[in-house]
Amino acid sequence: MRGRMSKHDEGGADEPAPDFVDGETLVNFGVGKVIDSTHPEFKAGDLVWGMSGWEEYTLVSQSESLFKINHTELPLSYYTGVLGLTGLTAYAAFMDVGRPKRGDFVFVSSASGAVGHVAGQLAKIAGCYVVGSDGSDENFDLLKTKFGFDDAFNYKSETDLAAALKRCLPDGIDIYIDNVGGATLDAARLNMRRGGRVVVCGMISQYNLEEPYGLRNMYCIIPKAFRVEGFNVTGYFHMYSRFEEEMAGYIKEGKVVVVQDVVEGIGGSNRDVFREKCWEKVGGACKGVS
Repeated sequence: MRGRMSKHDEGGADEPAPDFVDGETLVNFGVGKVIDSTHPEFKAGDLVWGMSGWEEYTLVSQSESLFKINHTELPLSYYTGVLGLTGLTAYAAFMDVGRPKRGDFVFVSSASGAVGHVAGQLAKIAGCYVVGSDGSDENFDLLKTKFGFDDAFNYKSETDLAAALKRCLPDGIDIYIDNVGGATLDAARLNMRRGGRVVVCGMISQYNLEEPYGLRNMYCIIPKAFRVEGFNVTGYFHMYSRFEEEMAGYIKEGKVVVVQDVVEGIGGSNRDVFREKCWEKVGGACKGVS
């Protein structure tokens, strides 16, 4: 949602979805129950998740962005996060683009966020050594005690990010799951191993800047022959069935820990709470509309 809250001029960078318009219903990913359908794959009573209006009743005309919920024994709120868009983002980015091998050294930025904490846990399942960065001491502790990261650091406490990465990953980085861009991406490039993979999932450090940070340390790509690839989850919806079954299994087995902030309602004072929880808290944020 964050990218749709900023004004983008025509002819600028391509966006995965158009800007929000004042006065119109917010449209984003959510969970609902089908009350009527003319589509052969959905029937009344089905529980689904996908792109819809954040309102009590909504009409969905683009069925390709709607998915049937198959694990109703798990909390439905999981389908707004770990079993929904952010979980699929972490899974496809790490497994398909990152192509992990057992023993790989993995770095995840914004590691306690909705994508980061899932990507880190998937890396541990794959047999990798995982380091995460975050912006608070509380989240720093959670990465190691709750999510199983091998090491972590608070980037706000570091004066030299490249040195912090060298300290935590002295042998370098095989896979970097980038959720922040900017100086952290620069520091990671300096520490990549030969043939490494940088998967750019987000640029949260850049969203509010009037002047973009720009690219630095690009010369590292040549001698180390590592790949930097942008990631857009909409190109991986075909993987959803496989992902849902695999991730639901990890959750039931206790291999993936789920953390969510749930806030009821979208009006009034909750708007400020929603903004805080979306961008500053651990795990995913979920809004309840009743």
